[in-house]
Amino acid sequence: MEHVIVHTDSNGMPTSVLSRGREWAVGAEPVRWFERINWWETSRRMPKGSGGVDVEVLQLQVRLGNNSRSALATMYLQRDGMGGGWRLRESAAGAA
Repeated sequence: MEHVIVHTDSNGMPTSVLSRGREWAVGAEPVRWFERINWWETSRRMPKGSGGVDVEVLQLQVRLGNNSRSALATMYLQRDGMGGGWRLRESAAGAA
């Protein structure tokens, strides 16, 4: 999965995503949830310090740059448990 940079406002809400040199502005209220992960499929041990088996996921409706006429696309981001950053899980409708 590709690492992305998520810019947030003062309340911690995502405002934009930087992916592959392009900036995508968040155009709708983000949707956030947690999922169970099968850590044993990717690692021999539970990641130290994670304290559980949940991963944070964001669904974002984004548009390229600040063009309000640009079509919205959907990005699914997954929290990187190691460094606290985000990874692009998948994108739809041409995003990223």
